[in-house]
Amino acid sequence: MEIETLALASLFLIVVTLLWLSATTKPCSTTTPIFPKVYPIIGSAFSIAANDHRRNQWISHILHNSPTATFVLHRPFGSRQIFTANPANVQHILKTHFHIYYKGPTLNSAVGDFLGNGIFNADGDKWKFQRQHSSHEFNTRSLRKFVETVVDDELSNRLIPILSHASKTQTTFHDFQDILQRFTFDNICRIAFGYDPEYLIPSLPETEFAKAFNDGTGISSQRLNAAVPLFWKIKKLLNIGSEKRLRVAISQVRDLATKIIREKKQELKEKNTLESVDLLSRFLSTSLSNEALVSDIIVSFILAGRDTTSAALTWFFWLLSKHPHVEKEVLKEIDEKSEASASAYDEVKDMVYTHGALCESMRLYPPVSTGRKEASNDDVLPDGTFVKKGTRVVYHTYAMGRSEKIWGPDWAEFRPERWLNRVQEDHKWSFQGVDPFTYPVFQAGPRVCLGKEMAFLQMKRMVAGIMRQFKVVPVVADGVEPEYTSTFTSLVKGGLSVRIEARSATKTHSS
Repeated sequence: MEIETLALASLFLIVVTLLWLSATTKPCSTTTPIFPKVYPIIGSAFSIAANDHRRNQWISHILHNSPTATFVLHRPFGSRQIFTANPANVQHILKTHFHIYYKGPTLNSAVGDFLGNGIFNADGDKWKFQRQHSSHEFNTRSLRKFVETVVDDELSNRLIPILSHASKTQTTFHDFQDILQRFTFDNICRIAFGYDPEYLIPSLPETEFAKAFNDGTGISSQRLNAAVPLFWKIKKLLNIGSEKRLRVAISQVRDLATKIIREKKQELKEKNTLESVDLLSRFLSTSLSNEALVSDIIVSFILAGRDTTSAALTWFFWLLSKHPHVEKEVLKEIDEKSEASASAYDEVKDMVYTHGALCESMRLYPPVSTGRKEASNDDVLPDGTFVKKGTRVVYHTYAMGRSEKIWGPDWAEFRPERWLNRVQEDHKWSFQGVDPFTYPVFQAGPRVCLGKEMAFLQMKRMVAGIMRQFKVVPVVADGVEPEYTSTFTSLVKGGLSVRIEARSATKTHSS
């Protein structure tokens, strides 16, 4: 079997080389075509590989120039992948024909080694089971506890002292994104598993787990988007290169998950009742005895709780630095709510302008750039695109957030007011949401994100806690903007360097 696979790979490389020579010896065109050229056998592999470093921007450009905001990407060996930024198609996929579109074997093959059967990768009964038991963690009581105990403690006792020291010593954080990831990692572990990893401490230590988790998400994403998947499969077979690193990373991540599970089992064994029931306790108290599946659940929740929120906030602070009038409005709201609210939860749940600003930030820089499904049967999308059974279908959240057809000619402007209305009686802001199929940042339909409200509450509490005392000042050269890139979640490529400046105690509204 191994010899046959290697022989097939060698033959494929010869074909690719001949086609590449043929393509590169033709006279150069004076204009770059919008839609990728398709070759026999290899499809658009050249274009896919050439644009791998700017995959989101490349696909977005194609979708924005497609009359239906949909196009078919030809992959090697006759495989097809449909991309769409059409809200009608998104509603069809995520809601009206939800029963046809599932995660599917292609996604599972690429990311299953890392995510296993966790909620993001599961279908059918496994998905329903996890969603049902997870939903109990997102009621009002749990959300209030999350904000007033976990987030407030992490903010007051860990993040604020670190930022205060940086402001006094004029220290530059070379990756503010990393600071936020540490914060959200501690939070999700404490609220979901009752475990405190103490990742956000003044020394900001590099941990084996963080590196392993980043390797796991990065390499799994490379698998998923590979121009020629056969190559990573061969490397996996031979246990070399990135596949060897992935295997090590998975082992390290699973070691921590196993440690968390066994500590929780011991706690449940020693105590008749727990002071508080977390997500992990809830799963372990069911008939679920499969430790591997519980480990999968832990990995999925760390991915959701650590990476998405920190990514959203990194871009939010970047945008505020470029739009001082928005920063001023956010500060004004923070002061008003702080004076009028009895608790941290009450303060943040009614921060309407900040909520709109966060929505606007995630429109331009969504924490997850795409959503992927696979068709279990033949189907036809509302725009007339035929979907053959087994075809991968991708709705492109990044492209949708930057679509002039959806958001109008001012789509490129960071304008929180597009999410808000003025209430005539008191001239205060009221939030005006949009169709979730137009703005699928939190998915939509039966698989809509369970943690949406928790994410907003955490982000608003962090924004209020940080901005009340400090100004976050990105350290970038004039005219240089951070680069949006993504694995499972979006990232600022190379991180975001910032300075922390203390705000005047008497004039917090100054930008």
